[in-house]
Order: sequence, then C-alpha cells, then structure tokens
Amino acid sequence: MTNSFIKRDITPVMLDMHRYFPVITMTGPRQSGKTTLLRKVFDKLPYYSLENLDIRRFAMNDPTGFLSRHPEGMVLDEVQRTPDLLSYIQGMVDENPEKRFVLSGSSQFSVIRQITQSLAGRTGMLELMPLSYNEVKKQADEKTLDEVMLHGFFPALYAGKNRYDLLYPSYVKTYLERDVRDVLQVKDMMQFQTFLRLCAARIGSLFNASELSGEVGVSANTVKSWLSVLQASYIIKLLTPFHENMRKRLTKTPKLYFCDTGLACYLLGIETEQQLTRDKMRGHLFENFIVMEALKNRYNRGKESNLFFYRDSNGVEVDLLFKNGSDYSAVEIKSSQTYHPDFETGIRSLNTLLKGRLTDKAVLYAGNFENDTAEIKLFNYKNMYRLF
Repeated sequence: MTNSFIKRDITPVMLDMHRYFPVITMTGPRQSGKTTLLRKVFDKLPYYSLENLDIRRFAMNDPTGFLSRHPEGMVLDEVQRTPDLLSYIQGMVDENPEKRFVLSGSSQFSVIRQITQSLAGRTGMLELMPLSYNEVKKQADEKTLDEVMLHGFFPALYAGKNRYDLLYPSYVKTYLERDVRDVLQVKDMMQFQTFLRLCAARIGSLFNASELSGEVGVSANTVKSWLSVLQASYIIKLLTPFHENMRKRLTKTPKLYFCDTGLACYLLGIETEQQLTRDKMRGHLFENFIVMEALKNRYNRGKESNLFFYRDSNGVEVDLLFKNGSDYSAVEIKSSQTYHPDFETGIRSLNTLLKGRLTDKAVLYAGNFENDTAEIKLFNYKNMYRLF
C-alpha cells in the first residue's frame, strides 16, 4: 500500500482537451478520484467544491460575482449542485475564450442535461471510472484474482486510505441511498435495497424489467426508473447486444454489469476470498471485471463505450465485441484456469456471420498458459491490455 498519488491514464487526453476547449467536464461515480485528479493536474486554477454550503450559497446568490473572482478560471467540483451556473459559464467563455473552467460531477443525469443545453460545443466531456487494472498493475498483479475482484478498484483502497470491508457498506448508505432519495424520493428504501441486490445477482445476464418488478414488488416502470438512476450514478452499466442493423441493436435486450466488482461482491454478501472462490457468481463477476476494464480503457482514451456482446437465437454467445473501423474484435471471457476448445465456439460462429471481419479474436481466462500465435489467441487476464 502507498499513499502517493496514483497516475491516471485519462490525464493525456484531458490535457489535450484543455488546450482546445474552454470548459472540461468530468463525470464519474463518487469516490472514483475526480477531485484528487483535477486538483493535481490543474493545480494552478483555484478550486471550489459546491458541496460546501457557504460556497454553494455564494455561487447561487451571485453567480456572476462568484465566477468573476478569478480571471484565469477555476475548478468547480460537484457542479450538479448548482446547475444554473452553467449558463453563466457559457456567457463568460463566449466573451473570453481564454478563460478556463474545469467542472466535475457525480451525477450524470443532471450534469449532462444542463451541459447539452448550455455548453454544447464549448466543453470536452470525460468520464472517470474507478482505477483500471493497468493503473495499479504492479499492486494488482501481487493479489489473487479473487482478492482483486473482492476488493474492487476504488482509489482509496489502493492509496491505503480505506479497507474494502469498511468502504462498500458506507458507500451504499452515504452516497447511493442519498442520491436515490434526492432524485426519486423512494418511500421504501428496503424495496430499493432488495432491487440493488437482485441486480447484483443478475450480473452478466439479460436485463428483464418485468421479472425484476415481480420479485421486488414494484411496477416495471418503477424498475426502469430506478435502473436509469443507477446508470446515471455510474453504479450499473448496460451492455448493448450487437447487430449489424443499428435499429435492431437498440431494441434487443441488454446485459447488466456493475461498474465495480467490489461493490457487487458487497451487495451479494460475499465477504472473503474463500467465499468468493466457492460462490456460483464467481464466473459472472470475472466477466464483469473484464468488461469494465475494456470500458475503462475506452473512457481513459476519451472515447465512447462502443462495446457490445453477441448472442443469437440458439444461445451462441460472445462476451465482448468492439469495433475497429469496419472490422471487429471479439473476446470470450472465462474464469476457468484450464483451457477448453469449447471456449472458441461463439467466436467461430460470429466470425462466420461477419464473413471473416473479426480481425482480433481472443479468449481471456484465469490460466497461465498463453498462445498469441493461434487464430484465436489465448491470454491470462493480467495481459488483457494486449487486446483492448
């Protein structure tokens, strides 16, 4: 464990954006390291947290006076607390394009909506997820796979500032439940907690709102509303099914993942490595881990998700698919330590469908034997970044 600053892979693209946009907006889950990163990288700009009630009052009561305090600009944290400021920022950067604002927010729904209205064309948009395996590879390589998945990737854990068994219960109570209350005014938090845990039990599965609504005891529309908030709060990520026809792709059923496996383990009641080793969800959590690493790699390069999965009417499936120009890369994810030829079935089926347009094909698993010369490559999960 170390208390030093952890370098983030998103920094180069963030600095590039800072050169070309008068405003940078960074969203992401709470505790993903946004504040630490922005204060470190933009240490020459004054920093204000709008969580601070006194600062928030000043900003709301006299927005022009507040934003004019520093001619060079400022870093504004938790900007979703004062969305009206964005219109004033628009006016200032239009008047003086040299002025720089760096904004961060933990709630995607309120921030994005306001930005599309007020700062369209004036801001670079970035999403900062919890740490990637690549960012803490030296420490993560020393852990067992089950330890990696159980602990998750929130920066406080790798900086030695918290323990996973303390962080996640607090995270759910102080952040998640508060955010949900603020947005949805949920009357029965027990029902919502049940919903959260049932979502965790469906990691890597097709999302079915009607089925979930019956188990929780709320309407399907309520389930969809709750899910949209969890997506906007970066708790859950839905992976879109692949289809060459875009319209069909958008109407088919997505798969559900959590943005951090440590949080998912907590919601599943998994408390130790030994418990995780035997748990029926272990394979699904491994799949979740790899899918999120692929997503972090995209976001850390300033790109949109552009990740899919493939599943046909016969149940043939490929866990992860991403586009390379007009071609595609396919990855099958297996938590087994032993390779089996069946791992390649889905990839071969999809390659036939795409008439050989799968340029990169690989199986990621927990075993040590690797083969990077075969048609379908075989890699240990620690070398996943050779694929993404």
